[in-house]
Amino acid sequence: MISDNPIPMMDTPQSSESFNLKKTISLYTKKWSWFLLTTLLFVGLAYFYLRYQIPQYEATANIMLISEKDASDPSAVFKDLSLFSENEDAKIEDEILVFTSRGVLNEVADKLNLNLRYFTQGRVLETELYKNIPIAINFIASDSIINTTRFNFYIDIDSDSGFSYRINEEDTSKKVVFGETIPTPFGGMIITPKTESDASLIGRNLRIQLTPLDQVTERLRNSISVYQSAKSSKVLSISLDDAITDRAIDIINTLISEYDAYTSYIKNIRSKNTSEFIDNRIQLIASDLVNVDDSIVRFKTGNKITDVSSEAGQFLSSSTQNQQVLDESKTQLRVLNYMEESLGDDNSSFEPIPANLGSGDPAISALAARYSELLANRERLLRSAGEKNLVVVELDQSLNSIRQSLRQNIENAAKSLRIRIGSLENQSDRINSKIYSVPGQERKLRSIERKQGIKESLYLYLLQKREEAAITLTSTSPNLKIIDSAYSYGTPVSPNKKMVYIGAFFLALFLPFSVIYVSDLLDTKIHNKEDLEAIITNIPILGEIPKIKSKHMPLVQRNDRSLLSESFRIIRTNFDYVRRGRHVKDYDNVIFVTSTINGEGKSFFSMNLALTFANTDKRVLLIGADIRNPKIDLEPLKKKKKDAVTKVGLTEYLADDSILIGETITSYDDKNNKIDVMLSGNVPPNPAELLMSERMKPLFDKVSEQYDYVIVDTAPSMLVTDTLLFSQYAGHTVYMTRAEYTEKPILKFAKELHANNKLRGMMLVVNDVDQANFGYGAKYGYYGAPKKKPLFKWFSKR
Repeated sequence: MISDNPIPMMDTPQSSESFNLKKTISLYTKKWSWFLLTTLLFVGLAYFYLRYQIPQYEATANIMLISEKDASDPSAVFKDLSLFSENEDAKIEDEILVFTSRGVLNEVADKLNLNLRYFTQGRVLETELYKNIPIAINFIASDSIINTTRFNFYIDIDSDSGFSYRINEEDTSKKVVFGETIPTPFGGMIITPKTESDASLIGRNLRIQLTPLDQVTERLRNSISVYQSAKSSKVLSISLDDAITDRAIDIINTLISEYDAYTSYIKNIRSKNTSEFIDNRIQLIASDLVNVDDSIVRFKTGNKITDVSSEAGQFLSSSTQNQQVLDESKTQLRVLNYMEESLGDDNSSFEPIPANLGSGDPAISALAARYSELLANRERLLRSAGEKNLVVVELDQSLNSIRQSLRQNIENAAKSLRIRIGSLENQSDRINSKIYSVPGQERKLRSIERKQGIKESLYLYLLQKREEAAITLTSTSPNLKIIDSAYSYGTPVSPNKKMVYIGAFFLALFLPFSVIYVSDLLDTKIHNKEDLEAIITNIPILGEIPKIKSKHMPLVQRNDRSLLSESFRIIRTNFDYVRRGRHVKDYDNVIFVTSTINGEGKSFFSMNLALTFANTDKRVLLIGADIRNPKIDLEPLKKKKKDAVTKVGLTEYLADDSILIGETITSYDDKNNKIDVMLSGNVPPNPAELLMSERMKPLFDKVSEQYDYVIVDTAPSMLVTDTLLFSQYAGHTVYMTRAEYTEKPILKFAKELHANNKLRGMMLVVNDVDQANFGYGAKYGYYGAPKKKPLFKWFSKR
């Protein structure tokens, strides 16, 4: 029975796993050999890569584009029109596209014969020839065929007069004389020596490669870089990387020349087209201008006017004068009417009439004055004589006669004035109608004159531009200014040795780092005691067992100072410490050894733990209770091959009541290290039922009394229920785990067993731990073992 006292723990790990920088770094430092090997490998690969890589050299040129705002440029003819205005940055980008256009680059490749390349054979690499080419090749076929042909052949110059020719490197060579026509699939070709001294050609092995011109052009497009030296700058930088410096310089200089020729050609075409366009427009506008002039003539003729403005003034003046005369006539008519009314109708009534109104008629004025004079005399006579006076009567007759004459003259004058007034009113109406029509006529005339002005100004403008275009066509200005012709510093720009070595070094570090990182990220297995402590915090861990590389099961020997023996001694010491703290009353000396799954080292641990206890001269019994899959190997304990091993084991004891416990136990002595062993026996058909036998309790009661320690090797607890069937006979349970084998998720099963108290006194052991992953104190080495000399000291003594 286990007491309720708290169980002392060997270690008290933190309740939660935190990031451990030292542990993380050690994960990589333990694999330092990986980093060393990959570094040596990649640095070596980088060396050989640089050794056999053809270096690339950069050639650069700087040019400045001439602004098209210059009047000499044909497009400058229309620069003052917004329709033809252009953004400078967009223009420069367009010119860059012209530099890298297929048409310009195709001319460069054709002029420099870049589609025909010569290589001289070396031991490992080929060296390309550019200027010092010892031979000349003349193709009989046309350039259109040559520029689309891909062909490769080899020649070996054997003598002054001939050479060996073959198409494929492995073909049999054919002897050919210089100047002889060589048949090819695309036509014949003739090869002649180029140098004056033919002796220098002997022994030269050449490979000649003919490539389609379009592919060469495309390769140039991908290689040449054209860019602005600064933002909004008209200076362009042209650069090219090539294996041959002279060729790169020639390509750039030729490109500049071809660009200048191309743009000049385009500019001349534009000038010619501009001139033709202006001529056509001048003819059309001249015809329109004549039509407009005719319209003005027809308009003035139809309206009988010469100058609308002056005639409008005349109409206004005539209207004013006519109105003035009309008003005067009407006034005179009113005066005459007044005079007529003043005369009255009664002849016997003599009333004075106004004599100074000025009717404008001299006869009426004279009669009016005479009438007034006689009327004044009559008035004077009447004051001294009566109306019957002969003089008065005579005056009356004279007055009546004058009145009749005056009335008749007034009527005639009034009639004349009415006729005149009617005529003046008709004339006024005609003048006013003309005045009212003047604005419309002026508007129509101005509209026609406006068209005439527009046509005339455009006509004059085009005449001026035609002269400018003619001047431009005869004198073409330069399109660019060369600031720096193509040049090269002669230093390879590719491959960059420094960057290649740095890249190789970082790749050499990254590769093992990534492998270790990914492996650790995907790793779900435990590796040492620390991993186990991070998962299970409430079960004591007795210790770690190192990985031992051996064909047979390694066993602990008496007075053995190996790392394996010391590990089991530590486990034995820790077990005694935990055992003293538990205060178990029943079966305190019975130790069950189990695990989660098969292969975690139960049998190996059980055997060596029994031998470790036996080293202290204790009586130890090892029981093989895994009757489904017995694993205890007694061959290392047998002194001789002929030593017999009892065939009666636990299975036979439980199945046969006649078999005694002593009959199933065999004693072994390995170099004065004595243990007793009860094997599992034959595999029964009903192992679970057999382990529930009533003979199990007497067995453990007796062996626990007779032996100091009873080690029981049981079956895996998660795979089968055998161990749990008789776990009540265990005073303590050692639960085995194996490094790099036991999965972390399945350890939840061990925690459940402990939480439910299904296995009594559980303690953990980590088996098969790599010494590099050993827990505390691993880096300090095994106490008493010979120290390893550092690597540099080992070399220093050689």
